[in-house]
Amino acid sequence: MAQLSSSNGFKQTASPSLGTSKTKDVGKEEALQMEAEALAKLQKEKKAPFNKDGLSSSFNSGDQKSLFDDKQEQDLMVFPESETKKRTTDSLSSIDVDKLTQAELEKLLLDDSFESGKALKATKTPQLSGATALSSSFSGRFYSPPPFQGTQWAPSLPRPVTGTLPRPVIPPSVYPAASYPKHSGPFQNGFTPGMSVCRSSEPVYLSLCSQSPYMSYPLQPTAPLHPTSSMPVYPSTVTPEMAKLFDKIASTSEYLKNGKLNTELEFTNNKTTVLNTQAPQNSEMSKFDWLDLDPLSKPRVDNVEILHYAASDEKVDHVAGDPWDAVLLEEKHEQSQSLQPRGRTSSSVSVTRSQSLILRSTHSQFTRAQGQASQKGDIGTKVISKGSTLLQEMEAQNREVAAFCQEITKLRNKFPHNQHSTNLGYVLSPVMLHRDMNGENTSVKVSIEIEESKQPVTFTCDVSSPVELIIMQALCWAHDDLNQVDISSYILKVCGQEEVLQNKHCLGSHEYIQNCRKCDMEIKLQLLTLSTINRDLARTAEDDNTPIDVKKYLYQVEKPFKETITRQCLVELLDAYDDQVEICLKNENNQYKTVEHIIQAVKIICSSLDGIETRSITEAVKKLKRTVNLPKSKSTEVTKPGEEPLKNITGACLHPVNPVEESINALTRAIVDLLHLYLSSFSISPSAAWSTPKSDDNTKEACLATEHLQFTVFAAHGIPSCWVSSFEKYYLICSLTHNGKNLFKPIQSKKVGTYKNFFCHIKWDELISFPIQVAQLPFEVVLSLTLFGIFNQNAGGSPDSNKQRKGPEMLGRVSMPLFDFRHVLTKGTKLLSLWTSSLASPGCNTVNRRGTQMEKIVLQVDFPSPAFDIIYVAPQPTSRPVQHSLETLEPELQKQLFALFCKDSTLGLSKAEKRFLWEKRHYCYSHNTSLPKVLASAPSWDWASLPEIYSLLHQWSPLSPVDALKLLGSRFSDEEVRSVAVKWIEALSDDELADYLPQFVQALKYETYLNSALVMFLLARALGNIRIAHYLYWLLKGALHDPYFGVRYEHVLGALLSVSGKGMREEFEKQTRLVRLLGTVAEKMRQASGSARQVVLQDGMERVQSFFFKHKCHLPLSPSLVAKELNIKACSFFNSNAVPLKVALVNADPLGEEINVMFKVGEDLRQDMLALQMIKIMDKIWLQEGLDLRMVIFQCISTGKHRGMVELVPASETLRKIQVEYGVTGSFKDKPLAEWLRKYNPTEEEYEKASENFIYSCAGCCVATYVLGICDRHNDNIMLRSTGHMFHIDFGKFLGHAQMFGSFKRDRAPFVLTSDMAYVINGGEKPTSRFQLFVDLCCQAYNLIRKHTNLFLSLLSLMLSSGLPELTGPQDLKYVQDALQPQTTDAEATIFFTRLIESSLGSVATKFNFFIHNLAQLRFLGLPSNDEPILSFSPKTYTIKQDGRIREVSIYTYQKRYNPDKHYIYVVRILREGQANPTFIFRTFDEFQELHNKLSILLPLWKLPGFPNKVVLGRTHIKDVAAKRKVELNSYVQSLMSSSTEVAECDLIYTFFHPLPRDDKAEELDGIAKSTDNCPMSPGAGKVGGEVKLSISYRNGTLFIMVMHIKDLATEDGADPNPYVKTYLLPDPHKTSKQKTKISRKTRNPTFNEMVSISIYFKELYRRRKIDI
Repeated sequence: MAQLSSSNGFKQTASPSLGTSKTKDVGKEEALQMEAEALAKLQKEKKAPFNKDGLSSSFNSGDQKSLFDDKQEQDLMVFPESETKKRTTDSLSSIDVDKLTQAELEKLLLDDSFESGKALKATKTPQLSGATALSSSFSGRFYSPPPFQGTQWAPSLPRPVTGTLPRPVIPPSVYPAASYPKHSGPFQNGFTPGMSVCRSSEPVYLSLCSQSPYMSYPLQPTAPLHPTSSMPVYPSTVTPEMAKLFDKIASTSEYLKNGKLNTELEFTNNKTTVLNTQAPQNSEMSKFDWLDLDPLSKPRVDNVEILHYAASDEKVDHVAGDPWDAVLLEEKHEQSQSLQPRGRTSSSVSVTRSQSLILRSTHSQFTRAQGQASQKGDIGTKVISKGSTLLQEMEAQNREVAAFCQEITKLRNKFPHNQHSTNLGYVLSPVMLHRDMNGENTSVKVSIEIEESKQPVTFTCDVSSPVELIIMQALCWAHDDLNQVDISSYILKVCGQEEVLQNKHCLGSHEYIQNCRKCDMEIKLQLLTLSTINRDLARTAEDDNTPIDVKKYLYQVEKPFKETITRQCLVELLDAYDDQVEICLKNENNQYKTVEHIIQAVKIICSSLDGIETRSITEAVKKLKRTVNLPKSKSTEVTKPGEEPLKNITGACLHPVNPVEESINALTRAIVDLLHLYLSSFSISPSAAWSTPKSDDNTKEACLATEHLQFTVFAAHGIPSCWVSSFEKYYLICSLTHNGKNLFKPIQSKKVGTYKNFFCHIKWDELISFPIQVAQLPFEVVLSLTLFGIFNQNAGGSPDSNKQRKGPEMLGRVSMPLFDFRHVLTKGTKLLSLWTSSLASPGCNTVNRRGTQMEKIVLQVDFPSPAFDIIYVAPQPTSRPVQHSLETLEPELQKQLFALFCKDSTLGLSKAEKRFLWEKRHYCYSHNTSLPKVLASAPSWDWASLPEIYSLLHQWSPLSPVDALKLLGSRFSDEEVRSVAVKWIEALSDDELADYLPQFVQALKYETYLNSALVMFLLARALGNIRIAHYLYWLLKGALHDPYFGVRYEHVLGALLSVSGKGMREEFEKQTRLVRLLGTVAEKMRQASGSARQVVLQDGMERVQSFFFKHKCHLPLSPSLVAKELNIKACSFFNSNAVPLKVALVNADPLGEEINVMFKVGEDLRQDMLALQMIKIMDKIWLQEGLDLRMVIFQCISTGKHRGMVELVPASETLRKIQVEYGVTGSFKDKPLAEWLRKYNPTEEEYEKASENFIYSCAGCCVATYVLGICDRHNDNIMLRSTGHMFHIDFGKFLGHAQMFGSFKRDRAPFVLTSDMAYVINGGEKPTSRFQLFVDLCCQAYNLIRKHTNLFLSLLSLMLSSGLPELTGPQDLKYVQDALQPQTTDAEATIFFTRLIESSLGSVATKFNFFIHNLAQLRFLGLPSNDEPILSFSPKTYTIKQDGRIREVSIYTYQKRYNPDKHYIYVVRILREGQANPTFIFRTFDEFQELHNKLSILLPLWKLPGFPNKVVLGRTHIKDVAAKRKVELNSYVQSLMSSSTEVAECDLIYTFFHPLPRDDKAEELDGIAKSTDNCPMSPGAGKVGGEVKLSISYRNGTLFIMVMHIKDLATEDGADPNPYVKTYLLPDPHKTSKQKTKISRKTRNPTFNEMVSISIYFKELYRRRKIDI
């Protein structure tokens, strides 16, 4: 990259021309040499001496050297001084201008060497301190801001200012332009004039209309801002002699063909203002001062440039008005009127608007005349053609979107607002049937709030009772005669939630009732009438009549894609172009200046249209530059030979035009073509009406087209400026895909660099041809174009400067169907949006992984345009296929087919297996679920193969909705297949659909067209169910960030908002605002330091509270949760890396409890959503099979890029917090969990219930986390409720992607099962029958999930394209497949999972992982906060004021207990003031030690009495040790109570001596320890007993004996045995049938789950045998 440092201190980097040319480049020295030779030749032919003083008088040798030195410094490509340049200068200085004839000048210009010569325009730019350097783009024209601020045009693009603005008269200044390598021929190097060398640091913003919902976007200026008062003055560098020579040269026809314009741009303020131009005031200023005579000098243009002109000296009347006036005016003129001559200007040139936006008759469909107004004078007739008129005609061109809107309108009409069943306006409570609802008579207690009753009505009912019956029972309390009551008008609402039970379903089928039963919560309902229920979310008649617009309501959605231009801004830019054309045509004598302004207006229009510059615009601009200086004598040449004369929209011929008008007309046509192309590709307002075009006989069926598929990849527009320096070459990979596979080997384009005309672009202009006929193309075939960049190794700013990134970088990908939605093969030019996600350069403001807006690159692809349309006509299915019975096949073939049927995924089928399956497809009808495998085995999906495929599809018996999900994946693109699948899926209920909704949203990516059966199905369900609409909104909103399908999701989301109604839209907007506010607070919390976070939290939550002052809001977590305000005092934050917020919300329902949620920023919660979805589906499978594992399923939703909301489960704590109560090594101890549960469940009945909940929930967690491969399982990611329910949180690692600790995996065990969990399960240290129950639950749950392997693989495969970092390919699906082991039997799976339990329980790595996490989270262990218990065994804190002063305390005695292990407890006698009788409490030695440790922390400066030593030699739990400790503890207590009042009366001591519920249930003081069922039983002498559990089966000549458990095994000596099992098949005198299991150590309740197999080939022999155990 060549760089220069100009005299004004700014640096400018030139992008080298990367294009190729067939001709040799002409360098600067060579150009000068050619010019010198041409002059010498001319001088020789003239044979007459020239006046040596003609031009040289203006320069001396010193000035000339300074001139060229400065020129060289500012050139983009730096060339050394040469003698050729000096000779050229000397030659020019000897020319006698007055003696040159016209023919000699033309002959001179005909010589190619003259065009290559060095320009004489150069200047020495002085440095002026404090003055901003002026750009050389407009010599002698200086700019000043409008003198009147705040005019009617201020909010948007200003209209041209009329009149003359005051400005200083300053001599003109001409800057030398930078040079580029010259290619033969004008403008063949791909560059056009550039920008100023001065750049402003402030961006210029394109102002948007006030009605636009979009935000303005920054446009980087490339010219300085000049205040009126500080204009720098520069001396003139062009003498009159030089100007005379240039005037003569420019008057020749040859120069007019080859000359060029300097089209640098000028910037002013941040308003995109296009004003009238001013004529130059300096008499010495030649009209060629603004031209660059050197074709080598092509200044570069960066980014987007805004034009801002001063007012013209020549007053031009102009009516300033609103651009929308044109629309109103057009309504008055429905018929187009022919244009009339508008009069003559002062120079007698006809002035019309036909060269601006009124085109030839071939383009008349795009424009209309606004009207006619005859006006006499110099201005002539004025006919205003507004840009809004042009856009209004074009906006209906995005036919697919318009047709989609029509279909959405038809769909909405099927759901009128007055149809109550589909427009309830409130949320229905989801239902789910499971086994215990079908026959079991389980009673539940129900509490119902009735308006007529002050107290809730409470009664017991059966869970199988219909809700209508419950309503009748409740009404009996409020009404005496039910015959006068309309029971159907009453409903039951859940207290605390905005959801209603479904009257037609039984009570126990509702998820709310099931959750209450699971967590032992009271069932609270409220009886309401339909007239009193809140129906704000219902649609209204106004909603039914609102036109569908998929763009209208997207203003409330944060889009990741950068908005480029709005309709209003485009209208203003077109109007500005019109104004410049009008000025140009009215000022014939000054056209060479006004044409430049037209070009700048064109450039701004192209910039607003994503920087697209078509070939026709480039050529039209070149033509306009060449023709602007044609002699007047040639103005009669109106049209070229064979060109159609200019006509108005009525077809009448207009007046003749001169070449300038003709060139402007061509430029206008090019602009209109670009607008038409752009709007048809990226519609701004797609809601315009569209009707299907009439069929034309000039069509051809695709099945008859033998042409090969080919197209031209022309260019990529809108290249970020940072790519120019970061990448050296670019290339495209073109591929044809169908059913997720490439039809052919992808084709790579040539590697090219960047080119520059108006803007930087990548130009290939390469024909791509695929070796396939159009007739062989499937209908849904997709063309995919992937852009790659090759890093520039030599670029200093390149991220590859450290040589670490050497391979090509994928910059983006875009796809398009070759057949459009009308079944017509694509033809003509297409613009494709490629949203780049490359971080190619640190200075490149493209995509950011944190979710900033992405840049759009536009690919221009040119398809052939035949005279006929190639239409794809779908074939008809063949005749009914013959179905064959599977039994008629040979046994070996049957076996092969069954093996294929058992495969769980089509990903596992080889080519040979697919070929075999397709050949035997007619034998597969009986195996219903094999359809996806059969269709995936089809050898081809071209037109000729479809009849057989469709016949097979329609004759197949319907699949279940779950099995039909497979047909919505990427492997099935065919519209018919997907439509049939959706038809089968419609059998899903709304509640079942909600469970699979994320997968359906992802399946939208695999639809070929916007209007599909799946889209209509989802929108139809959303219309009829608020819960579906709610979750669909948030899922679609999250999918907007997809770089490839974000635009499609945007359309579907817009359709959802259009059909949802005003009430739902307002609710979505409130939720979005709430999320945005919480996200702002969370971001500030992350950035704040630890000490400032509390202040930041307080300030942020007060702003959130102000949001609730205006209205209440449904939460994104669930449409049933409604909050009315914040409980700011209860809000806090969590001390973790993400610093999530704990948000406490006041329930809008006064009967509900407080809502606590966590809001996270900086973490992707989509993976958590997926893991929780899978666990919820597992739980439903278990419930439907009658297995309730008491799983805790909490809500989690992603609300945007790396942010989301999580429900906080009440009364729960992490395992780490429980374990560290026993020190940092608490994770190695066995009792923490059990004692924590005892603290919250003091009675034996409560504790047994909590232990049972723990056993069941722990089994479910073990199975779920193993199947999903949940990793990073430390003790802060596992939680325990006080009711005993265990559950997992934070699913950032799954599918086996383990958390690493250096090079070691932290997750070594299959799942988390530690000794403290086993302690709770067993009820003690030794294994009991309860652990056998746990193993059975795990194995049963595992086998039930294995039956649904296909379901989980289908759901996960649909999420492969979701962008989750740990779910990207088949290897992740294979992990789940291997974990479920679908090929094994249930017995084998039981053995397998039993071994996993043993492995997990025996793993030391899990405890060590907990310990490491404890160290990492270690904090100062002071007293707990107010919301935490002060002692681990006491749930509350008590004071002396509450309990009364203690007068005496002593250790009365001790007792032996079994709970279940033997231990001693100490009886404490307490006498308080005012009490006649003492009270007794029971405390263990460990609890006394906890009191002493907490006192040491609380009172570090006080001397406390010594505590007895815990370490005892020998056995601890014996009577002698207990007696000794009784004396020591008594001494300790006496010393403690006799200490100072700060010690003796502190809250900690009074909490310790406060009676607990277990103290009231204690035995008598003289009693003996109570024997419990859990106490080990010593058998009597000689007694042997126990039970063994076996599972026996016979299969394939083999007897299988599963040895499962042995229960209550007793031995003669009473010691714990080491049991094992031997089996014999008697009679067996030689013991050949003996089989032996492994040995279990020291247990009376061993679990084996081992398989013993004995081979006997004749089943009848078993009748004479018996099994001996």
